[in-house]
Amino acid sequence: MPDAGEIAVVIPARNEADRIQATVTAALGLPKVGLVVVVDDGSTDATADRAGAAGAAVMRHTRNRGKGAAMETGAEAIRLLDRDTPRHLLFLDADLGDTASRAGPLAEPVLAGTADMTIAVFTATVKLGGHGMVVGLSGAGIRRATGWTPRQPLNGQRCLTRAAFEAARPLAPGFGVETGLTIDLMRKGMRVTEVEVDLAHRATGTDLRAQLHRARQLADVAWALATRR
Repeated sequence: MPDAGEIAVVIPARNEADRIQATVTAALGLPKVGLVVVVDDGSTDATADRAGAAGAAVMRHTRNRGKGAAMETGAEAIRLLDRDTPRHLLFLDADLGDTASRAGPLAEPVLAGTADMTIAVFTATVKLGGHGMVVGLSGAGIRRATGWTPRQPLNGQRCLTRAAFEAARPLAPGFGVETGLTIDLMRKGMRVTEVEVDLAHRATGTDLRAQLHRARQLADVAWALATRR
């Protein structure tokens, strides 16, 4: 049977063993949260074990399938648990650590019935190693598709009603998921709003691995936009 609580948290994670325990612990303490599901997306470290030890229900992909697929896996597991009483879904990044305890305001408009999806706007400043190309592409693409320009279009911290999530399926693959979610829901007339929250995740670097990550993000966002023209 479903746990108590009107909100279930989904945390896609890959190789986040150093932060996942703190993130899960903080998420479990949020108001109205009755369940935290971590989807280990092909990790090669102890992410799954540490998430479970912190109190999360853990789903595992044997290979890396991308962020969009991880979000769908977590949401589907919750749907099967909830049956006839669907909960709202709060998506959080695995590297938020202790700051995840401050994600509560994201759920408030959804719980109040004034928004179908909220998107976080981080008030904390994190030094990033990129040059804004992916953010710029996503923001411009959302503006062209919907007429609205989000302040942080790639922010993965979002709260959705179950109905909104189902309306957006299938999700855009990989790192195009946030861009696709915003466009798809706004085109369907759903209410999307931004909420300022005092969250912070790991700063991105400038090494080769970080640059390859950004290249993948760019490709995924470009694909999400191309398939929504």
